[in-house]
Amino acid sequence: MDNLLSIVTFIPALAALILAVFLRGEDAAAQRNAKWLALIATSVTFLISLFILFQFDPANTRFQFVEEREWLMGLKYRMGVDGISVLFVMLTTFMMPLVIAASWDVSTRVKEYMIAFLLLETLMLGVFMALDMVLFYLFFEAGLIPMFLIIGIWGGKQRIYASFKFFLYTFLGSVLMLVAMVAMFADAGTTCIAACGDGPSLMTHVFSSQGISVLGIQIVGGMQTLLFLAFFASFAVKMPMWPVHTWLPDAHVQAPTAGSVVLAAILLKMGGYGFLRFSLPMFPVGADVLAPLILWLSAIAIVYTSLVALVQEDMKKLIAYSSVAHMGYVTMGIFAANQQGIDGAIFQMISHGFISGALFLCVGVIYDRMHTREIDAYGGLVNRMPAYALIFMFFTMANVGLPGTSGFVGEFLTLMGVFQVNTWVALVATSGVILSAAYALWLYRRVVLGDLIKESLKTIKDMTQREKAIFAPLIVMTLWLGVYPAAVTDIIGPSVSALIQNYDMALADGASATQVAQANKD
Repeated sequence: MDNLLSIVTFIPALAALILAVFLRGEDAAAQRNAKWLALIATSVTFLISLFILFQFDPANTRFQFVEEREWLMGLKYRMGVDGISVLFVMLTTFMMPLVIAASWDVSTRVKEYMIAFLLLETLMLGVFMALDMVLFYLFFEAGLIPMFLIIGIWGGKQRIYASFKFFLYTFLGSVLMLVAMVAMFADAGTTCIAACGDGPSLMTHVFSSQGISVLGIQIVGGMQTLLFLAFFASFAVKMPMWPVHTWLPDAHVQAPTAGSVVLAAILLKMGGYGFLRFSLPMFPVGADVLAPLILWLSAIAIVYTSLVALVQEDMKKLIAYSSVAHMGYVTMGIFAANQQGIDGAIFQMISHGFISGALFLCVGVIYDRMHTREIDAYGGLVNRMPAYALIFMFFTMANVGLPGTSGFVGEFLTLMGVFQVNTWVALVATSGVILSAAYALWLYRRVVLGDLIKESLKTIKDMTQREKAIFAPLIVMTLWLGVYPAAVTDIIGPSVSALIQNYDMALADGASATQVAQANKD
């Protein structure tokens, strides 16, 4: 099928346009139509995206389903997927129908709410498919707008503060990335990331790694290190890495349930994807120079945010800090720069999408009934909500990394990869596994177990059939990837192997060039 990637990308945007132009009124019928159109559009997008997965050839490490056409001012519209990006596309299309279904009880400005999520899906898909640097940047930054509106309009009491904090943190980080992109274009003469026909590409262009002095400071790795730092400023905030993570708990707490699910399951993964698409292949010397620092920052993030999670009184905040800790494993795995590490990092991102999304949905289930996220407001829910208690327990165990769930595989592979590079970092990070069990089980104990004492909880209803149906596919995926991780590793493996091979070759070439330059200087 021609233009398959564009079709998948822009179906949600087309549905948003239909909603904006043709749907009028705020009566019950109009609200119902908006919800159904959004659900149908996201479901169709997922079904069509399955053609991408079924026709994808994992053994082919080149970009597939490539689309290229003239765009504007000499720029080209290029789209494509490889083994690294195709699963992020599938994660996005898989999660969005569940997000819409979880929003069925929304009653305020429903049309605008659905339009925001539909546009957000198009922009997120564009990030994972773009093969042009300018196109990537436009998708990457435009995704801030609908999420800013989702938090700012449908969020909690402090929604304005949280939405502006989210926007400013992520946008300011990306300003440096834009400056770096201009410098890359000036040096390479192209904005094409890869699959450029006979023309040059950024992935094959070698940026200078000769040491330079900036304001009297010697920069090891030269231009590559400076470019790496500029991109790192954007992707580290998006992940988010410690210590630039402070926007995330506020955004999660104030966002509506569906907004938190998208934020945790998909938006955070853009940072990790950016590291894999830009930082490692384009600036290998800069990545190698700064890798030890990033490994330690990641290990500190795992321990520190796990300890912070232990003292939280708000369920969403606890899970938000848990997300920061789990993203620490991702950055560790990526900058271990070996097969197990990167395989584990990608697996962890996919797995975290299902597990963290489900945990935020679990919070949403009881928040819809009690309108509070305070842990002390609950206790003994197993007596009134046995189905909820079972599902919450399953995803709590998956979040801890119980063997047999997808959470175990990602953490285990990542720690295996990091252990080969730095045993001390691996040792510190492993303590996060113990801490995650502490805060996750502490949360579960206080919310679900014990006697039902509080009067306000004695009439609470168990999960509806709709709510159970939303969790069912998440349970299936978490179990399936836990017992059959090859479903992911077989797809990403060849592309990751090619990435590591090119990375190692570039480091070797960079070291040779540095030796030659030093010899000439002497």
